[in-house]
Amino acid sequence: MGKFLYADEYYDSTYSINFKKYYDRGYRAVIFDVDNTLVEHDAPADERATKLIKKLMKLGYKVCFVSNNDEQRVAEFNKDLGAHYIFKAGKPLAKGYNAAMEKMGTDKDNTMFVGDQLFTDIWGANNAGIYSILVQPIAKHEEIQIVLKRIPEKIILFFYTRKHPLKSRNVNSTNN
Repeated sequence: MGKFLYADEYYDSTYSINFKKYYDRGYRAVIFDVDNTLVEHDAPADERATKLIKKLMKLGYKVCFVSNNDEQRVAEFNKDLGAHYIFKAGKPLAKGYNAAMEKMGTDKDNTMFVGDQLFTDIWGANNAGIYSILVQPIAKHEEIQIVLKRIPEKIILFFYTRKHPLKSRNVNSTNN
C-alpha cells in the first residue's frame, strides 16, 4: 500500500535526528521542508532551527530548503541562515529536489531529505531517489487543506509503523 509514500525512517521531531550518524554514513547534504518540519507554519527561523542549521553547516553539511511556498516566505526564513533554497518547488515532483542537489553540488547518494508530509515531501524525495526521513509535524493546528491530507496519511502511517517504529530522542543520541 503506497510504498512510494513510505519514508526510509520516521522520527518524532527533526530535532531528534542524530545528523552526525548520517554524516558518518557519508551524507553531505540535507534538504529540509520548512513549515511544520523546522518551525510552525509561516513562523520565522527560531533559535532552535537556527542552532540546528548552523550546527549542520559547521559539521560539514550543505543545507537547502525546498518548499512549495513563495519566494518571500522561504527567503525570509533563510535570511540569517545562509543556506540554499528552492521556492515553488512543485513537490511531489522531483524537480525541486534535483535543483537543490544541483545548487549544493551533491547527488542522490549523499543527500537526505527531512519533511513532515507524505503526499508532498516524502513522495517527492522518493521520486528524486534520495534518502527520506518523515517527522511528525510541529503544529497541531493546520490549514484545512493540510488537515484533509492528514486523514489518508494516518491510514498509511498505521501500516508503515507496523514495520518501521517511530524514533524519538529517547532512543537516539541527542547529538544532532
